[in-house]
Amino acid sequence: MTDLPPLDAAVLPADIRALFVEDINGLRMHLLEAGHEDPGRPCLLLLHGFPELAYSWRKVMPALAKAGYHVVAPDLRGYGRTAAGPVAYEADLAPFRMHNLLLDLLCLLAALDHERVAAVIGHDFGSWVAGFCALARPDVFGSVVLMSAPFAGAPTLDALADSLCPPAQDPIHAALAGLPRPREHYHRYFASPAAAPDMDGSPAQVAAFLRAYFHYKSADWPGNAPHQLAGWTAEALAQMPTYYVMDLGRSMPETVALEGPEDGGAGCAWLTDRDLGVYATEYARTGFQGPLQGYRCRMDGSLARDLGRFAGRQIEVPALFVAGRSDWGPFQAPGALERMRARTCVHFHGCQFVEGAGHWVQQEQAQAVSDLLLAFLRRSAAGTVLRA
Repeated sequence: MTDLPPLDAAVLPADIRALFVEDINGLRMHLLEAGHEDPGRPCLLLLHGFPELAYSWRKVMPALAKAGYHVVAPDLRGYGRTAAGPVAYEADLAPFRMHNLLLDLLCLLAALDHERVAAVIGHDFGSWVAGFCALARPDVFGSVVLMSAPFAGAPTLDALADSLCPPAQDPIHAALAGLPRPREHYHRYFASPAAAPDMDGSPAQVAAFLRAYFHYKSADWPGNAPHQLAGWTAEALAQMPTYYVMDLGRSMPETVALEGPEDGGAGCAWLTDRDLGVYATEYARTGFQGPLQGYRCRMDGSLARDLGRFAGRQIEVPALFVAGRSDWGPFQAPGALERMRARTCVHFHGCQFVEGAGHWVQQEQAQAVSDLLLAFLRRSAAGTVLRA
């Protein structure tokens, strides 16, 4: 679909534009940008998660641009208008491996004439991409903000061999299935052939699924009261909501439909029906398999092997972690948050938990997130560290 136009300006704030950049590691990459009018501005690279798009950054981009930055938010490989069309489950996974996503971003920065960015900022799956970028190329990515999903980093050298065991072989899956209430980890489900067909559909069907999914993982769902888990055991993981530890045999659309908003989303100020329509239109066109390829790379051990190349190495640039107070994301992998704090990041500026936000922190509480990002950028530029 090379004739697909950029995202309609009517759904964007006035100071954000959508465009395509050609020949990006084999992609025609779609992106949103703000602050592009003034050449020479320092760049901020914003990386979305699942099931998001560059569009998920629309509320924070104007404030960052107003502060003097060239703000760039691409649709990542397999997502949105960067995706030429649906991806088959049987498609080669190599293009979706983390080292190739890094290459995508390096090519994009070169095309935009940026040799270095002031910060790479990633949410959810984008947090892992951002962390990998900062780990692998600190000369290019001057600082990093990890949002919602802790980045545990590369293994230590003495743990390298054990780290290469594919997560799909983890005994946790049999243990979850063997609980009195049989369960399944969502990573395993998302990596299965059933996941994308379960979620694919018409714009109306996709909108209904995404409305419930976004609601269930937000601060609007009153059951989101996250806390540290005792360990990586089936009994501990089963304490999490079913969007993370699902009932075995129930699809994700079936799972979230049980917890959808009572008003159908009419009262959701942070994700209006028009906002939701952007996501629904894009995912109805591309399907979900392209985005889900990243979960397959996690489960088959590809991610572990890419991280293993940097065994023993830490993130040396300034780093910050941001999440919603009602987000289970920071706690879903017991020990990851603590490892990120204690070992992964050398110059760690702490964890900031935003009140009134769940998993979709930059959409639910855009002003608070913008303020935290700008404060971090000022501190990192000045070389000061404020731990929280």
